[in-house]
Amino acid sequence: MTAYDLTRADWRTSTRSSGNGNCVEVATVDGQVAVRDSKDRSGPVLTFGAAPWQAFVRGVGEVRRP
Repeated sequence: MTAYDLTRADWRTSTRSSGNGNCVEVATVDGQVAVRDSKDRSGPVLTFGAAPWQAFVRGVGEVRRP
């Protein structure tokens, strides 16, 4: 497992977020995509490579389409 320096990560939430705290935040760190719970910013962080993250985002888009 690789540890990434997240101290300077530029965390962001979706523009569709309603601001109620039930979101995830995403940042790009050393070519990886880091994801954390917006309610627990000092908690655990998951990291994904670019290709798996893009596949996830595509899959979510397909689920949301009627």
